[in-house]
Amino acid sequence: MTEKTVATFSIVGFDPQTQELGIAVQSRFLAVGSVVPWAKAGVGAVATQSFANTAFGPRGLALLEEGKTAQEALDILIREDEGRGKRQVGIVDGQGRAASYTGDKCLKWAGGITGENFAAQGNILVSQETVEAMVETFLAAEGELAHRLLEALEAGQQAGGDSRGQQSAALLIVQEGAGYGGFNDRKVDLRVDDHHEPIQELKRLYLLHQEIFRTKK
Repeated sequence: MTEKTVATFSIVGFDPQTQELGIAVQSRFLAVGSVVPWAKAGVGAVATQSFANTAFGPRGLALLEEGKTAQEALDILIREDEGRGKRQVGIVDGQGRAASYTGDKCLKWAGGITGENFAAQGNILVSQETVEAMVETFLAAEGELAHRLLEALEAGQQAGGDSRGQQSAALLIVQEGAGYGGFNDRKVDLRVDDHHEPIQELKRLYLLHQEIFRTKK
């Protein structure tokens, strides 16, 4: 299979109050949700993009589960990968520690910002303002983690987004026992695989999801 660039912007986040972990991502790439987001409740979340090494998802989560910090896990992933120069990765562990990496061969603009409870990154962007807008919005937003991540993603698009345009988006939120019927940890797992306004469509699906699955108090 021909290797395609997962030119993308994403934000990985952690909510210390609810212990939710999640990822929101958008790209000019078909079905980005099948490639970029990986997460496990109580362990961490990983966004793997650019010329994405999808092994970074399960391998990164395994390292976190062994007790590695986000930065330690990222260092191991990068050290083991001969294609590291083309990779971009964001990780948040189960304690909110974050790490982000952008290889020197990623297509411009490419870079990331980390802070307590978040990692934001992107490649082939109009400018760094996309990542900065995601961070500012995530920190200022209130409410559930899913809402904050979606608001951040929308702000990133409004600030310029992927220089090639839009195509797909995804939202993954994990929390212990929060999946359907309590049988897994996937609290929210939504994907827009091909749409001219994928973030708006993702927000519509999230609102529908909330209407259907929110537990009535």
